[in-house]
Amino acid sequence: MSLKSFAAKIFAKRIKRKIDAWASNPVVTQEKVFKHLIDAAQYTDFGNDHHFDKIHSHEDFVREVPIRDYEALRPYIDRVVAGESDIVWPGKPLYFAKTSGTTSGAKYIPLTKDSMRTHPDTARNAILCYIAETGNTSFVDGKMIFLQGSPEVEEKNGIKLGRLSGIVAHYVPNYLQKNRLPSWETNCIDDWEKKVDTIVEETIDKDMTIISGIPSWVQMYFEKLIEKSNKPVGELFKNFNLFIYGGVNYEPYRAKFENLIGRRVDSIELYPASEGFFAFQDKQGEKGMLLQLDNGIFYEFIKADAFFEENPKRITIKDVEVGVNYVIIISTSAGLWGYNIGDTVIFTATNPYRIIVSGRIKHFISAFGEHVIGKEVEQALQEAIEGTAIRINEFTVAPQITPEEGLPYHEWLIEFENEDGDMFAFAKAIDASLQSQNSYYYDLIVGNILQPLKISKVKAGGFNEYMKSIGKLGGQNKIPRLSNDRKIADRLPII
Repeated sequence: MSLKSFAAKIFAKRIKRKIDAWASNPVVTQEKVFKHLIDAAQYTDFGNDHHFDKIHSHEDFVREVPIRDYEALRPYIDRVVAGESDIVWPGKPLYFAKTSGTTSGAKYIPLTKDSMRTHPDTARNAILCYIAETGNTSFVDGKMIFLQGSPEVEEKNGIKLGRLSGIVAHYVPNYLQKNRLPSWETNCIDDWEKKVDTIVEETIDKDMTIISGIPSWVQMYFEKLIEKSNKPVGELFKNFNLFIYGGVNYEPYRAKFENLIGRRVDSIELYPASEGFFAFQDKQGEKGMLLQLDNGIFYEFIKADAFFEENPKRITIKDVEVGVNYVIIISTSAGLWGYNIGDTVIFTATNPYRIIVSGRIKHFISAFGEHVIGKEVEQALQEAIEGTAIRINEFTVAPQITPEEGLPYHEWLIEFENEDGDMFAFAKAIDASLQSQNSYYYDLIVGNILQPLKISKVKAGGFNEYMKSIGKLGGQNKIPRLSNDRKIADRLPII
C-alpha cells in the first residue's frame, strides 16, 4: 500500500465521522445553518429590506422572504454584478458562475468565500465516503479526469466570471495535481469535439483510475477511445474502477456504459449546481444521495403538486416525507434567499436524509393533465430495457397533440445504440410502467383520451447535432428528459 493510499484511509475515516455527526442531528444542524445565515446577512441591503433583525424562526422567514427565481431576485443580483458591496451577502463575491437561463438570458450566480469552499470539499468528501465504506484506495495513485468546462475566467467589475466546473478546477488540491488530466491547455479548448479528441490523445496511454462527468459526454469520450484503440475502455484502462457522475440519472446509460467499458465499475452520483453542492451518494448499496445539511445551505420544500398555488406551504427538513415529490428551495451563504433552483426531489430515506432528483418543476408533460415527470420516464425506460439487448444513447419525450390520425400520444424520441429486440413490446413495456407510476396517465389511456406512447427513432448522432446547433454541445449541458412542448422534438432528425 502506498503512502497516499494509507493516508487516504485515515483521512476518510476522520471525514466520515464528521459527516455522521451532523447527519445524525439533521434538525439541529439546519437550525444552526439558518441562524448563521440570518445573522451574517442581517446588515446587507437584502437583510435590511426583509427585516432580518426580526427573523428568529422559520415562520418569521416565510413571512418576510418570498420564494423567488433568478428573474425575481435579479434586481439585487444586478447590483452585485455592477460591483456594489453588501447587497445579498457581506462584501463582494469571489466569482460569478455564468449559466444560460431559458427565460433570463445569461444568469450570474454569486460564489462567495463562504460558499466556494463547499464545492471542492463536498466532491472530495464523496470520494472519502466511498473509501471509508469500501476500503478501496487502489485508484488514488492513478490518473483521474473530469470532463468539464474551460477553467479560463474573465472579469466583470473586478469579480472573476466563468463556468462553475471551470472555476472549481482552480481549487483542485495540490496533492491531486499530479494525478489530474487533461492538461490545463486542453481544458481551455472551447470546441467540444476538438477538446474530446485532444483528451483522447492525452489519456489513451495513461493509467486512468477515476473518470467523471455527465454520462452523455463521457460516453462520447469512451466511444472515441474505442474507435482509436479498438479496445474496450476497461481493457485500455485496466485499473479504471470508479465512475463519478452528476447532472442526469445514470441508470438509462448503465447497460451501454458496461458494454463500452467491458465490465461493471463502481459509481458515485453527485448533485452539484452553480447555486450549491446539494448532495452526494454516500453508500454504494443505498438508493439516493445524502443531502448536505452542513454546507451553508438552508433548505425548504414545497410539494410539487401544490407549487403553483397562490401560497403553497413551505416546510423544513423535519416535516418532509419519503416518496413525495418536492420543489427544493434554498437560502445560501452566497446570498440566494428563498431561491427556487427549479429542481424537484424525492426523499428515499430520512435517517439519514437521502434524495433523488426527480426532474425540473418546469420540465414535465401535462398537455392533458397527466403531469408526467422526469423520474417517471427514466424509471419506465430503465424497467423496459432490463433483460433485453436494447441499448440507448439518448432520449427525450414530448406530447404529440395533433397527430395526422388517431388520438394524441406521448412521443418518445430515442437514439438507439442497439435496437435488437421487439420494438412493439419495448414500447408497450414503457407505457405499462408509466401507467403503473402515474394514475393520471393511466386514466387518460383507459379513458381513450390518449393512445399509448409511440417511439420515433433519432438518427445516430442526432442529439449531438441538435445540441451543437444551439451552441450547447458538451460541458455541463444536457438534454431535458421531457418537455410540455415540441421545441426540441421538432428539431431532432428522425429516421
